[in-house]
Formats: sequence, C-alpha cells, structure tokens
Amino acid sequence: MDAVPVGHLGYDQVLSILRLLPAEAVLSFAATCRAFRDWASSDVLWEALCRRDWGARAAAAALADWRCGVPWRRLYAEVARLSALQARRLQVKGTSPRPRASHSINLVAGWLVVFGGGCEGGRHLDDIWATYVGNRAGTRSSNALTWQQLASGTPSGRFGHSCILVGDALVLFGGINDRGLRLDDTWIGQITCEEPCRMRISWRLLEIGPLAPSPRGAHAACCIDDKFIVIHGGIGVHGSRLGDTWLLDLSDGLQSGSWRRMGDTGPLPSARSGHTLTWIGDRRMVLFGGRGSEYEVLSDVWLFDIGDHLLQWKEQKYDLSSILGELPSPRAGHSATFLFGGKILVYGGEDKERRRMDDFWILDIPALLQFESGNRKVAKRMWKKLRIDGQSPNCRSFHGACVDTSGYCVYVFGGMVDALLHPAESLGLRFDGQLYQVELVLHL
Repeated sequence: MDAVPVGHLGYDQVLSILRLLPAEAVLSFAATCRAFRDWASSDVLWEALCRRDWGARAAAAALADWRCGVPWRRLYAEVARLSALQARRLQVKGTSPRPRASHSINLVAGWLVVFGGGCEGGRHLDDIWATYVGNRAGTRSSNALTWQQLASGTPSGRFGHSCILVGDALVLFGGINDRGLRLDDTWIGQITCEEPCRMRISWRLLEIGPLAPSPRGAHAACCIDDKFIVIHGGIGVHGSRLGDTWLLDLSDGLQSGSWRRMGDTGPLPSARSGHTLTWIGDRRMVLFGGRGSEYEVLSDVWLFDIGDHLLQWKEQKYDLSSILGELPSPRAGHSATFLFGGKILVYGGEDKERRRMDDFWILDIPALLQFESGNRKVAKRMWKKLRIDGQSPNCRSFHGACVDTSGYCVYVFGGMVDALLHPAESLGLRFDGQLYQVELVLHL
C-alpha cells in the first residue's frame, strides 16, 4: 500500500495518530506548518494526552476541582515545568495526637486518619485520631483544625505497619509491637463518616485462609485499583531484612481476602526496609530506596506490573553521565506520594548515618515509562529537585504523608526530626507532632 502524505489525512485521522505520540513529538509536529500547529493545539488532543500520561483519575480531578477553563495544553505545560511547592504548618486547637513516627496516615472523605506509631519512651501506640480537612478546612489563618480521638479497641499497638485505603475502608497489615514482635495480622477498618462533625471506624480481622506473608514491619505497600494490596520486604524475625513480594486479593468486597506470593523470577529488588511502593495507575507500581541487609541505604528504582503475565520486577538503570543536574541521594524512611500530573513526590528520609533530609523530589512517570520502553534520551527528565516555599516541614524521616483526591495537595504528619543535643538525648532526635500541607505551585 502506498504511503499517504500526512497533509492528505483528515483531522480525525491525524488526531488519532498524535494521541499515540509523546508530547515532545506533538510539539515538533506543530512546528512544521500553520495547519499542523492548529491540529496539534486542539484541546481535545491535549485532554487525551493528559488522560494518557496522568491517568484518568488525575485528569478527572483537574476537570472537577480547579481547571477552570484553562486550556489542556497550557495545563500540561505547567505541570511539566513544575519546579516549586508551597508549604504551611496547619494550626490546630485543642488536644492533638502525641508526637510519633512510623505511623500511618490516610485521607478518606475529607478526613485525615492517623493510627499507631512509635513515640517517646519506646511505646508503640494503638490510638486513632481524625481531623476534617475537606472543603479546604484549616487553609485560612482564621481557621484551626480540631483533632478527635476515636475509640480504638483493636488492633493492638504497633509501628512500621502498613495501613492502606481501599474504597471506604482501611486495610492494615503487620507491624512491630511493644515487645519487638513482628506481626502478620490483617485487619479491616470500616469507616463511617458523619461529616463534618464526627467519624468512626469499626475494626475486624480479615478472613484470609491458610497462606499469609511472614511477620514483619517497616515493609512497603500500596493499593491497586481498590482491589489488590501489594507488599514488599520489611524487617522480619530476628531483624532480618526481607525481599519477598505478596499480593492480597480483595476483589470480593472486603468480606474475605487471599494472600499469594508473586514476582520471584528474574532480577529482584534486594531485601530492604523503610522503602516505598507507589501505585502509578493501571496495575503498575514503583519501588524506591530503603535500607538493605548490610544497613546500606539505597536509591534504586524498580517497576512492577501485576497485569504482566511474567510478573517480573524491572530495575530502571540509567547512565549517570546522561542525567543533567542532581539525583536524589540514597535514603530510607522517606515518603513517596503519587501526585496530579503523573509524578511521584519523594520527601525526606535519612541516610546511612541516620542524618535526616528535608529535600523534595519528583519522579516523572511518563518519562520513566518511556525510559522503560527503551527511550534512553528521557533519562535527564526523570528526576527534578523542587524548591519549597513557605513553612517547610524541614528534616525528618519515618513520617506519614498522603495526598488529597485532586492529587494537588499533600499532608505530612509526624516523624523523627532533629533536636538540640542534651545530656539525656545522645542521639539528637525527637518525635514530631506537627501537621503540614504541601501544594503544587502551578502558574495558571
């Protein structure tokens, strides 16, 4: 069949081709002539590119929450140019959760929910706290948030657990208790919201059958499409680092679940703890950093796709000489949240000497996926260090972080922070109990 010049194709045909190209290729196409520029500036085209590169949820959130008539092409460009964040410490009135680290924090129906963690004196907490941040509550200086302590009961006190939002429920697994025992229990916390005044959580053990991951804490976990939870690694019995991967199937509506081990063929991430596992859409996730079996601190990046029949981990190795500027240093105890625009925000953590960090980085997922597909030229666009304006959360590790439904605003609570050295504080650290809000700075 003879090739047809692109100028002879119809608008819809050209649009269907452009939707398959990277944004840079679309812009190059637009530069060739005026007619092509008009085609490549179509709002329909750029909305499709935003949905493809950011995910349908992020694009829908932009449309519902704050796009406000901004052309999709401009929105795409502003997100690509993202270079700064705005942070502020939220004001609180009344009683607050005690300072802690290695806890969990989730945002559900406008409520921030904090559970467990470790605190001063070596105690491992079993308390649950909630505060309503929906409808921009607490964002004005005249408004202060109010924490509520919820009835806890079960599960028992622990730190280093995972607690993941699945639909309107929390799914908690593992952790380490007061006696240093690693746990392997799986709990469902059913959430009932009576916004904006009250909420409650009802806990029950999940029926999971005979197979389960070995007891552990300080593992990494994420939820896939409200149907599956994947965990990796952690600290097992006798303090050994683990490197196994498990999937919890919750597709029957949280009435029961089944664990199965997966991803044990081919190259594997080394055993580690204090790392992160972040869902990036479809059935893919990204693993980053952590502390290895020899107590080394890591900075490697791995992709895992549970929709791939091979179920293999793929390390994203790049030639450092091809990358311009800085890269995030190795770290453990950081946070990694998936933001609007197809980016993972990495914040804080600690190095091999347990020195805490205060830097913010974004990992660009569209660039990462192009790199994984063989386009090595995009390596220089994968990582970017961001400027932080306002009241920065400062250096910390093993804090909690979660993102709102728009993907635009991140909440950071607690963690280990630097402290002035006193005779009774030989390590020079303390637990923090402040709540921060961190937002993207986009010039729209």
